[in-house]
Amino acid sequence: MNNIYLKIFGIITTLGMIIVLIQGVLVTQTGSGDACGAEWPLCLGQVFPESPSIQTLIEYTHRVVSGLLGIMVIILSIWSWKKLSHIKETKFFAIMAVLFIVFQGLLGAAAVVWGQSNAVMALHFGFSLISFASVMLLTLLAFENDLPKRYIQPTITSNLKNYIYFVLVYLYIVVYTGAYVKHTDSSAACYGWPLCNGQLIPPLEGTVAIQFGHRVSAGVLFIVILILFIWVFRHYKEQKNIYYSGLVSFLFVSVQVISGAVVVFSGFTLGTTIFHAFFISLLFGVVCYLSLLAYRSEIK
Repeated sequence: MNNIYLKIFGIITTLGMIIVLIQGVLVTQTGSGDACGAEWPLCLGQVFPESPSIQTLIEYTHRVVSGLLGIMVIILSIWSWKKLSHIKETKFFAIMAVLFIVFQGLLGAAAVVWGQSNAVMALHFGFSLISFASVMLLTLLAFENDLPKRYIQPTITSNLKNYIYFVLVYLYIVVYTGAYVKHTDSSAACYGWPLCNGQLIPPLEGTVAIQFGHRVSAGVLFIVILILFIWVFRHYKEQKNIYYSGLVSFLFVSVQVISGAVVVFSGFTLGTTIFHAFFISLLFGVVCYLSLLAYRSEIK
């Protein structure tokens, strides 16, 4: 099998990026972002902090793992560039993977040293998500390299192609609103679900407006992906890559909506919050792959 070691390394790096995403949520959820003091890359003035608190360990471990994965992403990108240069998307995803893991690292460092607004810090998760998706797609390219062209180049209408692009952009906006909820401590602004504080439409002020806005955008996302799934179910069942990507997207967004409700009813526990972030990451990866298929597609 061609490029077996590249495939294995790509899988490990992809899983590592998921760990980085989860660690980022853990840092935010536990309020550990400043647990190493206003210093970077040192933690409390030391390379290895002595007698660290739990919060310091969380932040320090996140920094170490992020740094290690940054090196792994660079290696994977260079390796893919050399071995898969005949695939036209390889260079783009290699650049995106490195660029956005550097962006998220610099943004995290800047937040520690100088502080950042909540609106800017909400980009941190989104940057990590783009790097994760790029790494995942690089890995998929290594596997696709062994497949005939007919399996990776679907034939779809221009309307579906444009709709898939719309889904990707809208999903990223929803991800941003979710991250903004976390960074503004707006998670508990609405008790109950699906009503917000017992109201269908609460007074749109302060943290309530932020949390309610995320709920509405997430609800619309479910409808948007449901439409996508119905579309591919009715017209593209014979094109398995399109069909199964649409099906998995619908399953993941369904789990995402349910997990959002569980987060509220559980009192915003750490485990449910991480689970919620985990599935939005998977959903973003699948929709990115669907967008890649749309980009490659031949128009009916």
